[in-house]
Amino acid sequence: MREKPDHYTERAKQQGYLARSVFKLEELDRRFGLLKDASSVLDLGAAPGSWTQYVLRTQPAARVVAVDFASIKLPEETANLTVLNDDIFSPELLEHLREIGPFDVVLSDAAPSTTGNRGLDAARSASLAEMVLEIARHTLAERGKLAVKIFQGGDERELLKELRSEFPSARACKPRACRKDSVETYLLAFR
Repeated sequence: MREKPDHYTERAKQQGYLARSVFKLEELDRRFGLLKDASSVLDLGAAPGSWTQYVLRTQPAARVVAVDFASIKLPEETANLTVLNDDIFSPELLEHLREIGPFDVVLSDAAPSTTGNRGLDAARSASLAEMVLEIARHTLAERGKLAVKIFQGGDERELLKELRSEFPSARACKPRACRKDSVETYLLAFR
């Protein structure tokens, strides 16, 4: 059941963003400097496109690659945006991203289609997050940053432990723009 629009939904609409999730990225960026000095950004699971919009607006010179199997139709047009309609689990996509990378930042607000079964939904979310991490391993620049959404109640602690073993700095964060009853959280890692 979809919740009623809240002040984040209204703000997103007023500011021309496609979704309220933009304010999650805005907070992560403000608190952790996620996009600071980013000249290339990969947005995995980008539809409907509000995170991509935010990157294009705050880093207008950055090269942005947005990937999703759903279509992404941004109200703004820009020459430095590449949209790839593909599945992030595709081996061909990984190879293509390796060719066009590296990226200073890898972002993912991707979520699985939910079933209502919390355990199954958490497992699917963890699978998505693990694939994002695998792509980041092959495409992230030497001093790159990663932000990926994952549902709580599954493997988020294990994935955070894995990030801490591979990155000098890693942490979990739940932005204020997340709905109160939401099980989503974000894992951040910095090289």
